[in-house]
Amino acid sequence: MKTILYFVLLFGFSSCLKLDSNLYNNDNTIKEYLLDNYTGEQDFILDDSYTIPSTLIHRFSLASQTTEETSPFNIQAIYIGDLNRINTDTVILYCHGNKWHMDFYWQRAKLLAHTGSKNRFGVLMFDYRGFGLSEGEPTEEGMYADTKACLEWLKSKGLSDERLVMYGFSLGSAPACELTASPGVLKPERIILEAPFGSAEVMVQDASQLNMPAAYFTDLKIDNAEEIKKVNQPFLWIHGLNDLFLNYKTHGEVVYKNYKGVFARKHMVDGADHGEVPEKMGFETYRKNMELFITGN
Repeated sequence: MKTILYFVLLFGFSSCLKLDSNLYNNDNTIKEYLLDNYTGEQDFILDDSYTIPSTLIHRFSLASQTTEETSPFNIQAIYIGDLNRINTDTVILYCHGNKWHMDFYWQRAKLLAHTGSKNRFGVLMFDYRGFGLSEGEPTEEGMYADTKACLEWLKSKGLSDERLVMYGFSLGSAPACELTASPGVLKPERIILEAPFGSAEVMVQDASQLNMPAAYFTDLKIDNAEEIKKVNQPFLWIHGLNDLFLNYKTHGEVVYKNYKGVFARKHMVDGADHGEVPEKMGFETYRKNMELFITGN
């Protein structure tokens, strides 16, 4: 019965929200990361003025392991910036969404690297396990462990709490929110959530319109609407008003209203669907707003 209902939901409501048992839409069939040479689908493509010099693109792997795993997985990461300046630079840890791999999000990472003056901030992006060339299979606990591995790497390079900004887009709002609300190796100074979802429960309700618990359809326990209550750091929420994947009223707005910290700012982007916020906002406006928030202005 559960299997039948699952497939009814998956196909019957796919135009509104893609549901699967773990919400992951990963692609681990690639042989290499192509970055600027990637020709697959992307939300937007920046012009040549956003090119990152090869000397500032660093690809590497990190060992990631949950408390229940007996051996680690290698996850892939890319740092944009000068490695020798991590001990003085402000760094944005970018937690991407549920789609494919880092090539799909490369344009977004480049845009953040151009926030303010070019390469003013370092940007660390990574693929969760099972995405791209990262080993393993996607799991919620694995996603948190992978994010922690990145934080440990940044700390080993000299990053301190007051220079860390967590940025979570869509699915990435979960590890960004979780590790800001309950910090470990590093305590983020600020948090940015773009198109976050409120909880797995609300996601199922939005997609199915059935009064049934989320646990019936997904194993995810993510609840950003509750985790954000523990966050005291400055919080920026950005969301498209035309988001058909995660409706801003039932997801992002709930998270925003539940925040009780020291400072909150929001940007609602007219006409923007789920992946269209930076482009519909305008790249220059997006960059300026990121800079103002990160610098506390």
